[in-house]
Amino acid sequence: MRLVFAGTPSAAVPTLHRLAADHDIAAVITRPDAPLGRKRVLTPSPVAQAAADLGLPVIKAARLDDEATGAIAALQVELGVIVAYGGLVREPLLSAPAKGWINLHFSLLPRWRGAAPVQRALIAGDAQLGASVFQLVPALDAGDVFATRVVDMPAEATADAVLETLASDGAQLTAEVVQAIADGTAQAVPQHGETTLAPKLTLDDGLLDWTQPLAQVFARFRGVTPEPGAHTTVSGFRVKILEAAPSSDDAALEPGEIIATKSALLVGTGSTPLAVTRVQPAGKGAMTAVDWWRGQRDTDGLRAGA
Repeated sequence: MRLVFAGTPSAAVPTLHRLAADHDIAAVITRPDAPLGRKRVLTPSPVAQAAADLGLPVIKAARLDDEATGAIAALQVELGVIVAYGGLVREPLLSAPAKGWINLHFSLLPRWRGAAPVQRALIAGDAQLGASVFQLVPALDAGDVFATRVVDMPAEATADAVLETLASDGAQLTAEVVQAIADGTAQAVPQHGETTLAPKLTLDDGLLDWTQPLAQVFARFRGVTPEPGAHTTVSGFRVKILEAAPSSDDAALEPGEIIATKSALLVGTGSTPLAVTRVQPAGKGAMTAVDWWRGQRDTDGLRAGA
């Protein structure tokens, strides 16, 4: 089929590659170049770079306004495919492709509709993660579902690892749905079950509450890693926690209490400790948690969250 593809982050790239191998991609829509790094260099999105590598036309748009709608409508595509573009598709663009738009969403809809489904699912401690391909409608992530896939993940996988897996599995799932639409065999069913929302994460979402049981502390760490990043305060200074895992040491520590071992810092929670192995103090580079701890002038009485 003749398609238009919309996406921005690296999680959308596998689907673009998969569809480009089997279909005619008339154009790729992505967000404009963004300043990255300390020097704030304008950098194309991962999807823009992938499209350039594939030799595909690119439309860069911060939002799908009248100008973008006109450019896309002129392509006369049969189907639109969207994966984490970062903007809303409204009428008349929604109806411009002959077969409408489909969306690959990284959750088991209707659970976790919104911008951060993987992160919110991990924070909530969901036992199952997955991806859904659905018909795009005006309401947020509410369209009928063509297909879903449940993915088993390691119990300690963080959001970036989960997204990488779902991006790969989701690309295959999307390709299957697109082919079924092309063949005229695709069938979509209404969403059913409890609807939950997954709003975009903020910096505050990364703050760890050491009074919670370990399972909840670690679930939040997984959900906010690497972005916006798990963090705590020590002596009033922010410390980002880059690597951590449940400790095999069941030392009886008060919430936020810290003790050092040879390889990690054990931080007390509302139950058993979290083992923190790598950190990034405010204004400094990443380092092992033990090296950072050794660099403190006086560790007596230092606590996480204080």
